[in-house]
Amino acid sequence: MKFPRDCGCVRAALLPPPLLLLLLVPRAAAAPLPPADSSGEAELDGAAARRAGLPNSLQQAQLLHARAAELQDEMCEKFTVCQNSMEMLLRNNLNLPKVTEEDGCLLAGFNEDKCLRKISSGLYTFQTYLKYIQETFTSEKQNVQSLCHSTELLAGTIRQMVINPEEVIIPDAATQESLHTKLKSIKAWTEKITIHLILRDFTSFMEKTVRAVRYLKNTRSFSV
Repeated sequence: MKFPRDCGCVRAALLPPPLLLLLLVPRAAAAPLPPADSSGEAELDGAAARRAGLPNSLQQAQLLHARAAELQDEMCEKFTVCQNSMEMLLRNNLNLPKVTEEDGCLLAGFNEDKCLRKISSGLYTFQTYLKYIQETFTSEKQNVQSLCHSTELLAGTIRQMVINPEEVIIPDAATQESLHTKLKSIKAWTEKITIHLILRDFTSFMEKTVRAVRYLKNTRSFSV
């Protein structure tokens, strides 16, 4: 008996039994692979991206510290304003930003995100004080203007290293204007003392900033 050439039955009949069984058994659907857990990788990538600016931030902070120290020396040399009995009274009224133990910037109990928030917030706050110096310390106006600009840039760079940049406190326009008005109302005979105090505290703030950023760069650049 002859079968048409295109009949699949002939070919199946000629196959060895084991192969025939394989054809008759339905194929199992391939089980989907479980999704890869990428949360850890995403966290690593996020931390690496935030810390990418550490080397430049350290250089900026060191430069700002050096410039502030030079301006403080200039103030002392030109106007002989280095120490004064009015300092404590004025300092209490100025409410200048400071890095304290509670800010998490000391090596003992270092808290990266908390410290960066404090540094960025402090730099933004110092903007109004530095602009006051720029308007008052006219013989160094250009140098102070450069200091203001660099401070603003560093504040923004460090803000981007914070896990949630929105948590960085940036004084609004009304707050800045109120502080500026308060500073401009300072009597002429205490202006130089005020400038001296601002520069001294800004220099101290930048010194602690340099230490914190250097610590981060050296110890946590490649960790979470």
